[in-house]
Amino acid sequence: MSMIALSQRPAGIWRNVAGVFTDIDDTLTSDGVITPDALDAIRALHEAGLHVIAITGRPVGWSEPFVASWPVDAIVAENGAVALTKSGRLYQKDEATRKANFARLQEVAACVLREVPGTMLAQDSAGRETDIAIDHSEFVHLDDAQIAAVVAVMRREGLSASVSSIHVNGWIGAHDKWQGARWIARTLLGRDLMEEKDRWVYVGDSTNDQVMFEHLPHSVGVANIRRFEAELRCKPQFITQGERGAGFAEAAKAVLKDRAL
Repeated sequence: MSMIALSQRPAGIWRNVAGVFTDIDDTLTSDGVITPDALDAIRALHEAGLHVIAITGRPVGWSEPFVASWPVDAIVAENGAVALTKSGRLYQKDEATRKANFARLQEVAACVLREVPGTMLAQDSAGRETDIAIDHSEFVHLDDAQIAAVVAVMRREGLSASVSSIHVNGWIGAHDKWQGARWIARTLLGRDLMEEKDRWVYVGDSTNDQVMFEHLPHSVGVANIRRFEAELRCKPQFITQGERGAGFAEAAKAVLKDRAL
């Protein structure tokens, strides 16, 4: 399936959209900082009465300042395991399970560092509670073979694993961005995403967004997703002209335009 230019979408297809889910790194940000146009776009969506929820592989500690300052309903961190709202943190697993899983995750992280030459933990690792992350493109560059080797070790050791635009993430359990999205929509908003898939738009940029592209028909890739196009099993329906925050702002503008029809 080819991605369609967002400008070519049928007019009014997003007239009944209730909200927007979005990735963070390289979708809202450039070099780790949210772009002004992306922040303005989030604010415009919020002011129009739309829900905005970010879903990221970043750690809960890293995400905390942003949920306080961005006009979002929530940030779902660590690929769905934990959510941050204006009122505090929500977890999918109890404290005892999280403690046991954390110890096991540190063992697997040590395996990766020992077995795959050149690997380093992500610099945001101190803020992680429910997963581990190996840097491949933020401060360290790993080639495709090294990335594949990291994923292989994680999966051999029983973890779920995914590759974002900057990190390889590993965690214990079956949660992912889609399961996390369903959980937070139900818990925070009392909404069932399975019953209203066509009322949400998702915006992302890499392979770990595929599960969202697969389940939400109104999906958008910002232009820099072309970097991962050959690896995408499920592609977004549309692609923006702009990259990163400019692409997100383009998608938000399209949503607001359709809502006004």
